[in-house]
Amino acid sequence: MRKIHKWVGLLIGLQFVLWLASGLVMSLLDHDRVQGHQYRAHSDEPRPWPEEALPMGAVVMDGRGQVQRVSSAWLLERPVYQAYDGQKTRLSDAMTGATIDIDAALASQLAKASYAGPGKEQAPRLLERTMEVRDHEGRLWRVDFQDAEDTTVYLSAETGEVLEHRNRTWRLFDVFWMLHIMDYTGRKNFNNPLVITAGIGGLWLALTGIWLLVASFRVNEFIPKRWRSTRELAVFSPDGSALRTMDAATGDTVFVALARNGLQLPSNCGGGQSCGLCEVRFRGKAPAATSADREHLSESKVKMGYRLACNLVVDQDLEVEVVGGAGLWTEREATVESAVAVTPFLREIVLKPDTAPGPDYQPGAYLQIHIPDYSMARQNIVHPEHHKSDWAELDLPDTLSNKEAVRRSYSLSLPVGKTGGRLSLLARFSPGRQNRKRHPPGKGSTYLYSLKPGDRVRFSGPLGDFAIKPGGNEKVFIGGGAGMAPLRSMIHACLEGGAKERVHYWYGARNLREAPYVDEMSALAAKYANFSWHLVLSEEAECGAGLLRGMVHEVAHDVLLRDHPNLHACDFYLCGPPPMLVATRQLLQRMEVPESRVAFDDFKV
Repeated sequence: MRKIHKWVGLLIGLQFVLWLASGLVMSLLDHDRVQGHQYRAHSDEPRPWPEEALPMGAVVMDGRGQVQRVSSAWLLERPVYQAYDGQKTRLSDAMTGATIDIDAALASQLAKASYAGPGKEQAPRLLERTMEVRDHEGRLWRVDFQDAEDTTVYLSAETGEVLEHRNRTWRLFDVFWMLHIMDYTGRKNFNNPLVITAGIGGLWLALTGIWLLVASFRVNEFIPKRWRSTRELAVFSPDGSALRTMDAATGDTVFVALARNGLQLPSNCGGGQSCGLCEVRFRGKAPAATSADREHLSESKVKMGYRLACNLVVDQDLEVEVVGGAGLWTEREATVESAVAVTPFLREIVLKPDTAPGPDYQPGAYLQIHIPDYSMARQNIVHPEHHKSDWAELDLPDTLSNKEAVRRSYSLSLPVGKTGGRLSLLARFSPGRQNRKRHPPGKGSTYLYSLKPGDRVRFSGPLGDFAIKPGGNEKVFIGGGAGMAPLRSMIHACLEGGAKERVHYWYGARNLREAPYVDEMSALAAKYANFSWHLVLSEEAECGAGLLRGMVHEVAHDVLLRDHPNLHACDFYLCGPPPMLVATRQLLQRMEVPESRVAFDDFKV
């Protein structure tokens, strides 16, 4: 319901913006200009009907069809009768009885008589119909005048009656009127299906919004913690060993209860149910999974009792398992050894921890870097000379700041055994939204990009369950962006650990300039016969052998997966930007690859 409400809200919200903007514009436009009064001649005073005019009956009842309606009028200085026979109107001279045809010359005279502006008239044009006089049935004359408003006079081709004066201001008004009433074809039906649908959608949005508002509130949130009863919350590590038992206030979520007791679960959204990092496993009969649980956790994990801690309410004594175990309580420190730009917006940061890393620092694991509050000048971010043109295109504020401490997750990009106990991270700089409504750059990436050798860093971890599956199954790695980090670490561990099975790595980047470790991966492919490396560029590929163009998951499908003889026996490892990850997972689902064969790390954004 929340997801449907969000998307319907977006659609209705856009229409509300159009309603507001169009109504505002229409109210600001000058009414007299819209109506064409600016250059319209004033009507003459009513004149008496001539006594010598022929009787109406003698003129119209001449055997030329049955007349349904007759009226008298003036055509310039000439009195006329208008006789309507149910299909068209016949115009007759009231003095002579002669039929009058509205030709181009007469239409031009009538238009000039109706016009009081400085413009010169153009040749009349006979039209069958026009949207500018949409209520008129039948042919009509159009006479344009060359003035500042591009005035057009429309006249009936049957009676010579001046129908409308249209101009540039009216045409602008008409566009916003169309947007306002949502009648994009006729521009006159205020009760058209689109506007009715939008109205119903707005009503539905309001009702579901009220329902979601009520459903999102928990009564206990409005009761001070000291007035609420307490429950016992027991925390276990994944191996079943007890870590800690604590008191938790009824109504708190597990995420909040743990934080009150000094255990900060991994989270990039602060417990807002949008990142999925704070997963815990419920011991016993798990409560029904919510939409947030199903969105961020795989179906197999949901069946195993995993839930989001920020969505799990303490309403009884609970026992939960936390991924990472005691490591979540432990804060460690390290010294920055190096910070090297491997692409314009990917930087390798190597940390030397104060204590030697243990066996739990497995390829695929990530660290929670503690980001302090800071305020720094833009110049604190130093980048190589050959990357300055890339950074010059970013519209970054002069001062970069973070007002409160947060934690951000970064994966190990090499096995610690290969780095001599160092922790190698790969961070992508997040510039924020680069448009008129500018969003600030990422708090974590800004901090990491300001680090220099010798700086001190605090972190927790390692954490995560993204790891190499046991067994010698053929492995397919598909990644992009900073997803290079955990996949690179896993590939090094596999190849240098003596793996004999086939290992494929498909990596997507926009262009060669944004692809990290290309030479390193090519060297691994040359050294290990069972390893193949495929760089896929979404933009126009530079000249060179081995470069493929397209979306990485589509190219992997066309070259390898589509004709693979035993795809269901392969293990897949995915990591990269959310759109790439979603598209790749959907591709594997369509190819009926079992979920148990697919491991992924989605950056939790």
